[in-house]
Amino acid sequence: MAQRTRPTGRTVLVLLFDDVQSLDVTGPVEVFAGAEKHTPGTYRIRTATLDGAPVRTSSGLTVVPDHALADAPEPDTLVVPGGQGTRDPDPCLTDWLRGHGPRARRLVSVCTGAILLARAGLLDGRRVTTHWAYSGRLARDHPAVDVDPDPIYIRDGNVATSAGVTSGIDLALALVEEDLGRDVALTVARHLVVFLRRPGNQAQFSAQLAAQTARREPLREIQQWITEHPGADLSVDSLAARASLSPRHFARAFQAETGTTPGRYVDRVRLEHARRLLEDTGDGVEEVSRASGYGTTEAMRRAFVKALGTSPAEYRRRFRPAPAH
Repeated sequence: MAQRTRPTGRTVLVLLFDDVQSLDVTGPVEVFAGAEKHTPGTYRIRTATLDGAPVRTSSGLTVVPDHALADAPEPDTLVVPGGQGTRDPDPCLTDWLRGHGPRARRLVSVCTGAILLARAGLLDGRRVTTHWAYSGRLARDHPAVDVDPDPIYIRDGNVATSAGVTSGIDLALALVEEDLGRDVALTVARHLVVFLRRPGNQAQFSAQLAAQTARREPLREIQQWITEHPGADLSVDSLAARASLSPRHFARAFQAETGTTPGRYVDRVRLEHARRLLEDTGDGVEEVSRASGYGTTEAMRRAFVKALGTSPAEYRRRFRPAPAH
């Protein structure tokens, strides 16, 4: 097996601007800084604003940059965070990105930072993601960009885009793992008390978050019970009996209060449960299918192909983290 080449003093440059989202900045910075502490000399982390002046984040924090963009070192990895400041950015910022973005070995956006990259023409023809609340706007304003609102991050060539704030940490961990190996990334993740690592195609929402929470206690309890018992009999008749409602009344009430049918909700929960087992355990595909309520491996395969475009076995091959050595 070829020995991994460790980066030597690669510059990670983080763009700053007024009304930037502070976690979009500090999340990736903490990951790269943690990797630098573990393996000194691997990353030089720098921040820059257009004029070198401090900026005020959307939460009110003041951040003092290292450089003005004109004086900033050429980045190996250019990180573009998001925040309210992406709504009406300074044209000079977009111009700088247009001219300097292509020079970076890796171009990274967090949350609505993708909007800045798109304005600079750096995402045309790319498959990207952003925060779910802004994915429609990004797709509408930039039809040449292939926007996928579901994953927490996407790698397309040397361009990497991530969803909402905390997903920037997931993406940064993936980049550290690429540069320095799993052991270093795992050490950083443990220090930050986060997972190493959520697969990039993991949905931004869990099944529970994708649906609304029911107002009435019996229906909320049913939602929770479904999540905790994906392998049980989750037919409408069975769930209605558990809620002490008629099947017709239960189905109507569930959809009215959650925004989805019982069947679709069950499908999401089972798919999410199966994905977690494939990612986090060594259980066989047959065992996973039973535990997730599919009954047969063929039923689970059909569900995966329909929802994810891949088989369970291929999903595990692509997204289960490699074992530590």
